Amino acid sequence: MVVPSGLQLITMGVKYQPRVSTEISFNSFALHEDVMEGALAMGFEKPTPIQEQAVPVALEGKDIIGIAQTGTGKTAAFLLPTMSRILQGDRKGIGALIIVPTRELAIQIDQAIEGLGYFAGISSMAIYGGGDASEFSQEKKALTSDTDIIVATPGRMMSHLNLGYADFSHLKCFILDEADRMLDMGFYQDIIRIVKTINSDRQTLLFSATMPDNIRQLAKQIQKDPVQINIALSKPAEGILQGAYVVFDHQKPDLIGHLLEGKDLKSVIVFSSTKRGVSEVYRMLRKKGLNCASISSDLEQKEREQVMLDFKNRKTAILVATDVVSRGIDIDDIELVINYDVPNDAEDYVHRIGRTARAAKTGVGLTLVGPDDQRKFVKIEQLIGSEIRKLQVPSDLGAVPEYNPPRRKPGNKGKFNHGRSKKPRYPKKR
Repeated sequence: MVVPSGLQLITMGVKYQPRVSTEISFNSFALHEDVMEGALAMGFEKPTPIQEQAVPVALEGKDIIGIAQTGTGKTAAFLLPTMSRILQGDRKGIGALIIVPTRELAIQIDQAIEGLGYFAGISSMAIYGGGDASEFSQEKKALTSDTDIIVATPGRMMSHLNLGYADFSHLKCFILDEADRMLDMGFYQDIIRIVKTINSDRQTLLFSATMPDNIRQLAKQIQKDPVQINIALSKPAEGILQGAYVVFDHQKPDLIGHLLEGKDLKSVIVFSSTKRGVSEVYRMLRKKGLNCASISSDLEQKEREQVMLDFKNRKTAILVATDVVSRGIDIDDIELVINYDVPNDAEDYVHRIGRTARAAKTGVGLTLVGPDDQRKFVKIEQLIGSEIRKLQVPSDLGAVPEYNPPRRKPGNKGKFNHGRSKKPRYPKKR
């Protein structure tokens, strides 16, 4: 991997620990032989920690609360045992219902089912908004036949349920993926309504990156004596090299050009918090002659799918995106993630940079911190429990602001300690 200039400061002497088990293999699990064959064909050899702990419990039919961030292998952690249980049953009616926050994640999981279930003949359908009447008709057909697994967004699922033909009376497994994200998006009541329509004698698997009170409340309502599994709560993956550049906002275009121009980078994501920001960054990168594309909720579904396909196939080197895709990309070998601005929610930082260093690999996560972003950035450092290295800004960009964010006083909840104002820091002459 080619590392952008300036990152040597945080790469020197860093050692990485593998995120996979060294003792247990997938052959140790009592998976159905056809599912096992699919997993091996897709290159699964040793389970990640979440898979190692969740798969045996799920195979026993127990409910699970799995606290794990994206990139830890949680999709396979619930798909492998779910498909095995479906194959070992009568396969009458819909076998499993998976509810996810975004269409991107629904498509990703549906593709994983296709790969893992290739030898098992597992049928599935991704159900999400944005399609035309013919797609809605196809979704209806899947919901009224013996489709093994349905993957759906809450809003689209409610549209079908309101019409009265979906039958989940034979459901074996109900799965909520990225539950915290769905509750943040206001889907709590939709999830409760969906639960009321499905078989009460079912297994429920709930996966979330965090465990706030509303998730605990939801779990109490829909689960029975769940086994809780915690994997690296709200921490970036070990293989991510994190760094930050403290700059004025007007310096960001030149800095991002410095980071990307002339570098042999094949897969980069640049995140902006707003659709307007995405458009501005995209136009700026295009002016610099860089191979890039942009994606936001303004695009039609087919356009978004084509942008993602081009990025996955390396036809596009740089993807500029909003947080709509921060949890919905399942692409390995993303080399670099750049936060053009600091996300408003500290949790979103973890999900953004979690797009790199997947599958026990390494990657780089950089954040451009403007003067008004410093309070938000220190909250990120508090969340992940470590200070993020501040990198030296190229001297030709001129003076930069001091990193001096207000910090919360110990024992003085709600009040910040504002440090003395300091003059801008000038880079030393070389």
